Amino acid sequence: MQTQTTESIKDQIRRGNDAFEAAFARQDSKELSKLYTNDAALLPPGATEQKGPQTIGQFWQGAMDIGVAKAKLTTVEAEDYGDTAVEIGHYELSSATGDQLDHGKYVVVWKRQGDRWLLHRDIWNTSQSPG
Repeated sequence: MQTQTTESIKDQIRRGNDAFEAAFARQDSKELSKLYTNDAALLPPGATEQKGPQTIGQFWQGAMDIGVAKAKLTTVEAEDYGDTAVEIGHYELSSATGDQLDHGKYVVVWKRQGDRWLLHRDIWNTSQSPG
């Protein structure tokens, strides 16, 4: 049962994505890790599942260390079901000079904790051709 309109949940997720993008632009993996639930799981392509905020922060720090300086997240659709929401979107990852490093699509399961929505399950895959 939806408790909010789709537009409302999109706005709330946008705030979460704005915080994600800002932390990434500051290269602040510790702040990024705070955007995830305590039992969050990151499911990156070609890598093992990353569980918990500390491990997820380390994963994103690794991405930053190899040159990913900016993340842009665009919500395509979002629905909420009480304290859970599902977002489908597109991402772009760029270097400090603005060169696009990757782009693709993602699904995030969000959980509301108090008045904040936090990432709970985060999975994505590239839309770039191999090679």
